[in-house]
Amino acid sequence: METPDLNLLLTLDVLLTEGSVARAAERLRLSPSAMSRALARLRETTGDPLLVRAGRGLVPTPRAIELRERVSQLRQEAEGVLRPVEHLQLSQLNRIFTLRTREGFAENFGPALIAKVAEQAPGVRLAFVQKTNKDSTALRDGSVDLETGVIGNEMGPEVRAQALFRDRFVGVVRAGHDLTQGEISVARYCTGKHVGISRRGFDHGLVDDALNPLGMTREVVTSVDAFSTALAFARGSDLIATVPEKHTGNLRTGMNSFALPFAMPAITISLFWHPRLDADPAHRWLRGLVREICAGDLLQTPANS
Repeated sequence: METPDLNLLLTLDVLLTEGSVARAAERLRLSPSAMSRALARLRETTGDPLLVRAGRGLVPTPRAIELRERVSQLRQEAEGVLRPVEHLQLSQLNRIFTLRTREGFAENFGPALIAKVAEQAPGVRLAFVQKTNKDSTALRDGSVDLETGVIGNEMGPEVRAQALFRDRFVGVVRAGHDLTQGEISVARYCTGKHVGISRRGFDHGLVDDALNPLGMTREVVTSVDAFSTALAFARGSDLIATVPEKHTGNLRTGMNSFALPFAMPAITISLFWHPRLDADPAHRWLRGLVREICAGDLLQTPANS
C-alpha cells in the first residue's frame, strides 16, 4: 500500500475551510490550476469527491463534513510537533530525571537542587544513582539524564560536557589526630598512614604523582573505592584521607581538614548529557538549575575544625 502524501492534509484543511478552489489557491499561494490538480489527488487518495458542484459554488460531501474537524485537528497537532517550544510550563511539568553522580555530590548539592525543583516544578522528581564508572552507556541509552564527574577517556565522543566547578584536594583526619597540632609538612603528611581511593585497588594515584617529584612517598595501608568510605575510615582511626574539598563538604562534618603541604593540580567537575537532549526545554531548565547551584570556582582555604 502506497504511503499517502501527508502534505495533502494542509491542502485538504484549507479546501474544506474555504469551500472554494479559488480562495484555497489564493490562501496557499497556488495557481487555480495547481489547486484543481491537488483536489483531484485528494479525491483519488480518499476515494471521495469531497467537494461537488452546486450551482456556481462547491458543497462538501458527507465524507468531507465528517473529515473537516479531524483534518483541522491533525494539522494543528502536526504543526505543534514541528514548532519549537516557546515556553515551558514548569508548574504543569510531570517528569522524573535521573542523575548519576559520585558520592558526595548528592549529599552536598542534592538538598538545594531538590528545593529549587520543588519550588519551580512541583511535579518533577529527581532520582540520584551512584556513579561506579565513567562509561557513557547510561547517557546513550537514556537510563540516565544527567551525570557529573571528571572528563575521562571512557566518555563517549558525542557526550556534551560543561564545567560546573573546580575542586582541590585536602587532607582529612579525625578530631584529636596528631596532625591537628602544629605545622603540617610534607614529611609529617607522608609519615602518617593513609587510606587510598581507587576503583582498581592499590593503584598509583594523583596524590602519589604529586609527591614523586619531591622524592616522597606515602604509606597506603588500605584502599577503598569511595570518598565516603575513605572518610569513614579516617573518622574512626588515625588514617589520613585525601579527598576533593568541595565535593565532600558535608561528608567531612566534624573532622579536621587541612591544606596539602605540596602542590597538587585542581580537578574540574563537569556536567554531562547526551546531545539528543540538547534542545529539550525541561532538560535545559534542569541543567541550568544544576549550574546555578554549583556556580563558582573559587575555593575557600579549608578551615581546621
